[in-house]
Amino acid sequence: MNKSEKEWGERVRALGCLVCRRLGHLDTPCDLHHVRQGRLGVRGTDVIGLCPNHHRNGPKALHVMGKRAFKREFGLTELDLLDDVKKLLA
Repeated sequence: MNKSEKEWGERVRALGCLVCRRLGHLDTPCDLHHVRQGRLGVRGTDVIGLCPNHHRNGPKALHVMGKRAFKREFGLTELDLLDDVKKLLA
């Protein structure tokens, strides 16, 4: 990643978990999740913040449930959350 992508990632991380945010819990510490959605290449700015429970460790984590089940559970796709990031950081 270049310098501007790293800075973008830090801004995204400062938002906290986007799922928790939608559930009314602000400032939940998060990891960066790279949004792929069928793309071969991934830009360094295609990242969203997800807490460990929504990212990879909990029973309702994206990497545990899979994208389809995650969408059924939360009504959100990675692209919906990426749109949230872009709006919040605009």
